[in-house]
Amino acid sequence: MEENIRWGILGAGNIARKFARDLVTTPGARLAAVATTSSERAASFTQDFRPQRVWDSYEKLAADPEIDIVYVASRNQAHAENARLMLENGKPVLCEKPFTINAAQLRGLIALARSKKLFLMEAMWTRFFPLVKHCRSVLGEGAIGAVKTMTADFGHDAGRDPQGRLLNPALGGGALLDVGVYVISLACHFFGRPLSTSGQAVMTASGVDEQFAAILKFPKGILASLSASVTVTSSKQAVFYGTEGSLIIDAPLWKPSAFMITRGKNPVETVRLPYPGGGYQFEILEVMDCLRQGRLECPLMPLDESLAILEIMDSLRASWGFKFPME
Repeated sequence: MEENIRWGILGAGNIARKFARDLVTTPGARLAAVATTSSERAASFTQDFRPQRVWDSYEKLAADPEIDIVYVASRNQAHAENARLMLENGKPVLCEKPFTINAAQLRGLIALARSKKLFLMEAMWTRFFPLVKHCRSVLGEGAIGAVKTMTADFGHDAGRDPQGRLLNPALGGGALLDVGVYVISLACHFFGRPLSTSGQAVMTASGVDEQFAAILKFPKGILASLSASVTVTSSKQAVFYGTEGSLIIDAPLWKPSAFMITRGKNPVETVRLPYPGGGYQFEILEVMDCLRQGRLECPLMPLDESLAILEIMDSLRASWGFKFPME
């Protein structure tokens, strides 16, 4: 593989633009192509990021021979279809979260990627921040004793448009898939696969979950209390409670730069790890390292863990009687 990794981006919306903004300044990365069906977005994207090629269909991106990996940044309901198209054409894939609508879709993608020996990963960028890695190390060393409880919340006001991306079931909307995936993935990253899952949701008139709360029980007697909303704004923090203290990952938990440790009556210890840019560069660097090493999966975001996270979300939705129209 060439020293510079040639990236293609599928989609030119808000997330694609944020990703591209960091991609073009990341050493060893080259924005080779973008694909979008919107001529207006194509023009804006080209002006801002100067990709080498702009394709007006995803099929043309899939057929582009000068692409080393494709970042899929389409809407939730299209992730599985778009990622499959790239894999079928021999392209490694980094797919925006939620990976797919449900676990069944992801099982199909995993089987396809493994049969073709192609790299595939969910773009859960939070895992790759230096602060999250340091936090795991600190907790693993017993900084607050044995962790017993975790809480995490991610709520934001997405407006009230029932046809908008976050409230429309046909677009894979709802709090669980939009922001709930962050808190569930974070808990699983620290504690592994839960032993049991339960939760409650409030549904919108349009038919998606506007907010939910879930309890995940992990080995070693650890409980995680997780919540998310697309109608109200919350603290967007994660808190770990141990037998000797507590640790708070400060807001915003999806792109953190500080955590605080409290131990009894000792002064609060604050750890700050600021970063330049938007923070996507850590994920980009990790993916490129995997590609150069010939890895088919990323050790920090393995496919089986992404599948387990979707199985958790499937289980929660099943308990709420919530199915998407494409299921």
